[in-house]
Amino acid sequence: MTRGSSTIAAGESRRRSSSAIEAISKLTPSPIRVRNTVGFDWSSETGELWFTDNGRDELGDDVPSDELNSAPRPGIHFGYPFCHQGDIADPEFGDRRDCEEFEPPAWKLGAHVAALGMRFYDGAMFPEEYRGRVFLAEHGSWNRSPKVGYRVVSIRMEGGRPVEEETFAEGWLQGDEAWGRPVDVLVMPDGALLVSDDRKGAIYRIATE
Repeated sequence: MTRGSSTIAAGESRRRSSSAIEAISKLTPSPIRVRNTVGFDWSSETGELWFTDNGRDELGDDVPSDELNSAPRPGIHFGYPFCHQGDIADPEFGDRRDCEEFEPPAWKLGAHVAALGMRFYDGAMFPEEYRGRVFLAEHGSWNRSPKVGYRVVSIRMEGGRPVEEETFAEGWLQGDEAWGRPVDVLVMPDGALLVSDDRKGAIYRIATE
């Protein structure tokens, strides 16, 4: 299961309120220290756990980035609340620990995109180039001007690592008005991709003919 932080930034004394993924691998709990994760999946290529992580607020429009991360071993610490996106010290807690002590993000998604659900694509409907990619839902920013996110992106993997990000589906954000907010993605048995939208109360099916 996942448990998100109840604060924008919590100190060491607030350890229980900061986020953890309690991943079950061979019936052994593996706690991982991040801020606020929602979506996660296991890579069929490497067997590693991958997950999204939302960066903290109140550091400006452009930092820190939301992240896509992997956990090849248990007990990894990704820096929160001391360090964000691998290289930005927290203004309140950053003097307690050095960013170099922590695991850097596998991929930076951009600040405030609100990365939520993610899945590796293992279907056969889409062109072969999409097989093994990560599909990721960006719920969209609530406190940034101009707004960002409100789309589904695909991330191309090479050698088990992210190398390129592309917009896969968009249109929920028109100018600065959002009529929908993607939440999660799911690969169906026929290879189609489902996208849920909690603003519109809808589920979209993306398929090829």
